[in-house]
Amino acid sequence: MVITILTLFPEFFHSVFNSSIIGRAQGKKKILIRLVNFREFTSDRHKTVDDKPYGGGAGMLLKIDILHRALESSKIKKAKERIILLDPTGKIFNQSLARNLISYDHLILICGHYEGIDFRINNFIDEKVSIGRFILTGGEIPAMAITDSVTRLIPGVLKKEEAILNESFSNGQYFEAPQYTRPVNYRGYKVPAVLLSGNHQKISGWRKKGANKRISVRKK
Repeated sequence: MVITILTLFPEFFHSVFNSSIIGRAQGKKKILIRLVNFREFTSDRHKTVDDKPYGGGAGMLLKIDILHRALESSKIKKAKERIILLDPTGKIFNQSLARNLISYDHLILICGHYEGIDFRINNFIDEKVSIGRFILTGGEIPAMAITDSVTRLIPGVLKKEEAILNESFSNGQYFEAPQYTRPVNYRGYKVPAVLLSGNHQKISGWRKKGANKRISVRKK
């Protein structure tokens, strides 16, 4: 899979994408991440990417001509692509959407910035996606979150496929059971005895019950 991120701040991603699971996935060539800077597609010597909105108003808007040139240059011929604008008014990102996105060969994520983007960008995208109903400075953090979530689902990225199956929000489970590691007793707070029993059937039942309990608490 290829993920292309259109952004004004490609350096923002380097430490995150070169570390942990995403870094390993790139090392295994399971995923290729391309960072494309809008400024490379400007035509003036000042590399201007934004301008004042028609009709007046606060802030500056990213220019449609520059965005469209960056977008067109990023497309891959004959690839099954999905073009996503990261926008707080878009569809809320969830695990179901993440699973759907891994069916594509190429994802293009467009990160807005400043006051916003010329509305005409909507004519050149497939959908708008949000990670929540709140305002961020730009689309870079949502792009990181989506890239991380999708990367984890690519076969061969995680060390064990069952790691996905048992995680939160997979298989409709929504929450993992509580988990513990050493020490067994920390300031009087002990690991549940069933987890130390070695009885895998009981442990499995306890974990299922624990996950369901967390779902019940979350719904209240």
